[in-house]
Amino acid sequence: MRLFRFLFWVAFICFFIWFGTSVTLGKYTLFGHIRRIWHSQETQDLVHGTEEAAKPVVDKVKRGVDEAKRNP
Repeated sequence: MRLFRFLFWVAFICFFIWFGTSVTLGKYTLFGHIRRIWHSQETQDLVHGTEEAAKPVVDKVKRGVDEAKRNP
């Protein structure tokens, strides 16, 4: 049963990679569309805005981890 499940997932992943790289959906493949969306200015603005908004939380977590390492 585990072997069947493993082979199913391997086949599914291979199919997904083949589909994403070779089947055109309009002008581009699936992965081509994803790449174009990721590199668009709007997405980059969203990424940078999220990084700026999360920076105080990340800094607080880093300080907590550093404090925990110093006082085990």
